[in-house]
Amino acid sequence: MEVITLHQLKRYGVSERFLAEATLYPKETLARVTAQYRGKYKIVTEQAELLAEVSGKLRYETEELAQYPNVGDYVMVTVECGLAVIHRVLRRRSLFVRRAVGVSGQAQPVASNVDVVFLCMSLNQNFSLNRMERYLSIAWDSGATPVIVLTKADLCEDIAQAVSQVEAISCFSDILTLSMFDEDIRDKFAPYFAKGQTCTFIGSSGVGKSTLINCLLGAQAISTQEIGKGDKGRHTTTGREMFPCPLGGVVIDTPGMREMGAESADLSHAFGEIEDLAQHCRFRDCTHTNEPGCAVLAAVEQGRLDQRRLDSYRKLEHESGYDGLSSKEVEVKKAERMFREVGGIKQARRFAKEHNQRKHGKFPGGEM
Repeated sequence: MEVITLHQLKRYGVSERFLAEATLYPKETLARVTAQYRGKYKIVTEQAELLAEVSGKLRYETEELAQYPNVGDYVMVTVECGLAVIHRVLRRRSLFVRRAVGVSGQAQPVASNVDVVFLCMSLNQNFSLNRMERYLSIAWDSGATPVIVLTKADLCEDIAQAVSQVEAISCFSDILTLSMFDEDIRDKFAPYFAKGQTCTFIGSSGVGKSTLINCLLGAQAISTQEIGKGDKGRHTTTGREMFPCPLGGVVIDTPGMREMGAESADLSHAFGEIEDLAQHCRFRDCTHTNEPGCAVLAAVEQGRLDQRRLDSYRKLEHESGYDGLSSKEVEVKKAERMFREVGGIKQARRFAKEHNQRKHGKFPGGEM
């Protein structure tokens, strides 16, 4: 295995926060999970890159999938005969999850301790506002800052209209539009990467995530395939893996997902205008279906809110567990994620400000 120095370990995003927490376990070594396989993990410590497995105690005490180590996690390990044993997962700064397939009522981790999540959607048959709303709601809930990436712009007949539709649902998020003819892809992504930043790409199969990551890495680190018949993507990436990026920070590649169940979603940011309208409903526990004095339904009737947008909100509300809760229970559930929202919202607003500065040639440090 490759020998890793402390300097190289920092390339994988380790921060003072995790170094400090690691001192609570002096008999164990700090590591970061960089890849996940069936029953095993690849980790990076200060000394080396190793294969690891979960300790029997941790496995016995773990009841949910989300509690197991995941790519991006910082873990405490012991090493014997070249094999590492993971004893505990340090507190996560953020967690991107989806509904686990075949496991009722459980969430499946996609990536942990992510700072920026690039939500990828192509501007061809893959284009779907409902899907992007789903991605945004899950991304905001994760604690990471979402950035929308629209790929294959060269296949879109009306780019301006498509971008306008996405802007209407973007909720503070920057929007990057990419084409196969672009020669400045690295320049477009550079502002989002910084030393120690962890970024991941989420999207359906075939939208070009692996191609983008290879471009950013400057190497063919991830295999790619042509899309199949009917313009449907193929699942090229089958696992999750982390790579140090020359732009700074690290990138986590994830498998393409045709569907992503909203096990947990932040509707207050992804559908902020509906949440604001709801404050003016006659009844506090209004479901926005047929109640008298519903400000949300009134906005639909007056053309101030798209019916498609409301339908999408209702569907995600049902999936994410808000449906049927009392107003007090909803507020409690929202409060549970507040510590994650603070960092994500602030960072999103900073990105938006810098994006506007770049447009006018006022980006800190010179023009971009």
